[in-house]
Amino acid sequence: MFLSTLLLTALVAMPITPDTLRQEQLDEVVVKSNSARQRLRQIQTGAEQVQLKDLTNSPQLFGEHDIMRSMQLLTGVKSESDASSSFQVRGGTSAQNQILVDIAPVYNVGHLAGLFSAFNSDALVSATLYKGLLPAQYGGASSAVLDIIGKTGNKSEYHGGASIGLLSAKGTIEGPIVKNKAAFLVTARRSYMDMFLKLSPDFKGNTLYFYDINAKADWTINENNQLFLSFFTGHDRTALEDMVDIRWNNLSTSLKWLHHFGSNAYAQSTAYYSGYQTDNGIDFLGMNIWFSGHIRQTGFRQDFHANLGNNRLDAGLQTALLNVKSAEWKQVSLHEKEQRRAWDNAFWLNLMVPITKKLDVSAGLRVSAFSPLGGSLYYDLEDNGDIAWYYNYGKNQIVKTHTVLEPRLSVNYQLSPVASLKFGYTRTSQNVHALRNQSTATPFDRYTMSSNIVKPEVADQVSAGLFMMTPNQDYDFSAEVYYRHINNVLDYRDGKSFASEIEIERLMLAGKGKGYGIELSARKNNGRLTGWIGYTLSWSKTKIDGINQGRWYDANNDRRHDINIVAMYHLNKRWNLSASWVYNSGQAFTAPSGKYMIEDNWIYYYTERNGYRAPASHHLDVSAVWSKKYRNRTHQLVFGIYNLYNRYNPFLINFEDGEYGAGTKAKQYSLFGIVPSVSFNINF
Repeated sequence: MFLSTLLLTALVAMPITPDTLRQEQLDEVVVKSNSARQRLRQIQTGAEQVQLKDLTNSPQLFGEHDIMRSMQLLTGVKSESDASSSFQVRGGTSAQNQILVDIAPVYNVGHLAGLFSAFNSDALVSATLYKGLLPAQYGGASSAVLDIIGKTGNKSEYHGGASIGLLSAKGTIEGPIVKNKAAFLVTARRSYMDMFLKLSPDFKGNTLYFYDINAKADWTINENNQLFLSFFTGHDRTALEDMVDIRWNNLSTSLKWLHHFGSNAYAQSTAYYSGYQTDNGIDFLGMNIWFSGHIRQTGFRQDFHANLGNNRLDAGLQTALLNVKSAEWKQVSLHEKEQRRAWDNAFWLNLMVPITKKLDVSAGLRVSAFSPLGGSLYYDLEDNGDIAWYYNYGKNQIVKTHTVLEPRLSVNYQLSPVASLKFGYTRTSQNVHALRNQSTATPFDRYTMSSNIVKPEVADQVSAGLFMMTPNQDYDFSAEVYYRHINNVLDYRDGKSFASEIEIERLMLAGKGKGYGIELSARKNNGRLTGWIGYTLSWSKTKIDGINQGRWYDANNDRRHDINIVAMYHLNKRWNLSASWVYNSGQAFTAPSGKYMIEDNWIYYYTERNGYRAPASHHLDVSAVWSKKYRNRTHQLVFGIYNLYNRYNPFLINFEDGEYGAGTKAKQYSLFGIVPSVSFNINF
């Protein structure tokens, strides 16, 4: 609520009524285009790849090329809100996704509460999204995995680039460290909204900025060995005078050794670290409150790959130590903290086999073993959430081990040279859990891990689809249906919020969920005009004993209809035009059924979880890119308009009492209407 108020004030809110394609070769990362024929023949169902050219050409908010918002334009993928960089996949929440950047996980993917993506597009080469149907080498997420590949530097000569927009600026430099042997690439980005705020007497005491830095170095030791070192950090600060100070940051780094045994086999060894931390202070009506939390993960991953004739074998193992502080806060004289550690292990085996000329199969098994560790308090709970008993385990003593077998299967049957049927089944598990007061990610989210009480989230998904293309690959079409069932999904107990108790397990109950739907897509791949149309019809429901009287209820990310229309037009060698129209039907939310008064204060009474619907959201975005190449540099002007017809979409719905307590009104708040933008880019 404080975050929403802050954003509404700072950004002038308006109230209104109403098969992975990664190929890392010895000298460079090569990304192949995801053509219609590749999509048709790809064994792995539910996999989508975003190419940089599509990322560059599609219109974006504030003129920033944003890989996360590009993902939101795919079928089966939904944005959390009009202002969010996070996305939801096939009935899951964004907290049930795993985002990997050069193997290292990143837990918060947004700047300024999601208005900007945490990832600078100049540091990326491509990304593959697995919509729940994962190969065995991926795990740790019960919904989806986004695998992002960072760029490597040029080994022969120096290049650079810069971009200046209305709200942020960024720069890139790359080049050889040792010519033809080692190279580096560094990108940095910073917003300067805080500078504009200082020019206004009303806002000069406020702070609103972010920055991020990406760096990557690679060294070709010899023809069979190569090292990669990747680094990413991002920092946000948002403050209102002396009332609110909200900070969060990401840090991830990985060191990878790639060794080729020959032309048909290689091994990849990766050590990595990932950290996410939030630190928030609030001084309101004389009440000083401070809240913080973090997730830290240090791990090692070993991958093996071999081509055995026409067969492909992938195997590996991963081990990691996790440290999660679910909350630490100070409220007046009260100081409380809950922090725990765990040991996470997994190993996997995946085999891709062409059974016949028409039938290809990918089958695998992943085994995960998650062990919460002692050194902090554990407890048992009564049915009402009270603590029944405390356990004090020794440091590094294993409290319990959760072992999950995760089978994976994908089948592709070629009906003809231009049509195929695909089927997939996957079981996935997740041991890091998030509790949210609303459907979107905020710095006030609380995280916990599987423990003696909390079990891993385990999701089973089946999917089947028909994929077709025209003989010349100009057009391709797909229709895919899915059903997803999840055990041990978590939600807040009635009447609880993130600050009700320091012991996070007292706030929540576990139950089951399900999601199902159909995804339809049509693409135009060639010619001056390219693009796609996607439609998703879906349901997402939850059932937890103790919530909603034990009946099924719509999850807060349940949304019935999603439509994405994207068009890109190459006008001439100087101009490229693009447009996208997005429609999302309203999300479910909980509204009060009544109210009563206690000591002159109105208290709302809730009887039905997520029984109401927000209005639909839709917006049309357009952009025009002018480019001119000189001898050794390229200039580019990017013009854009986000929300062309000035639609005020719901960001927050609040409930307010009428005068003297008469009646209760729902009031919708929107972050922005039409947003024009312009930026200048130079590459040399």
